Amino acid sequence: QVQLVESGGGLVQAGGSLRLSCAASGRTASRYGMGWFRQAPGKEREFVAGISWSGGTTFYADSVKGRFTISRDNAKNTVYLQMNSLKTEDTAVYYCNAALNGLGNTRGKYWGQGTQVTVSS
Repeated sequence: QVQLVESGGGLVQAGGSLRLSCAASGRTASRYGMGWFRQAPGKEREFVAGISWSGGTTFYADSVKGRFTISRDNAKNTVYLQMNSLKTEDTAVYYCNAALNGLGNTRGKYWGQGTQVTVSS
């Protein structure tokens, strides 16, 4: 069992920045690909960014390329999502996800509770 807890969400104006964190606990010795997904009201949950266990491979949705950066610190069992140049379209609940043996581009079985990101115009 792996538990994921997101933090760092909040209200920010368009063009601003926010950094999300996802802390993992439980069975963290395994090598998990990690990812961030988001879900806006009335929309399906969509992939945002992913990263391999080593951090050497990353993936980004086209909508966030050049603005968001995913990273991880395995010593701290934490994955981050640095979000710059935020747009109102980025408003959503952001979820951390872990996939055993994944490269960071797949939807794993473990989810955090989500953290709200609201971007105002």
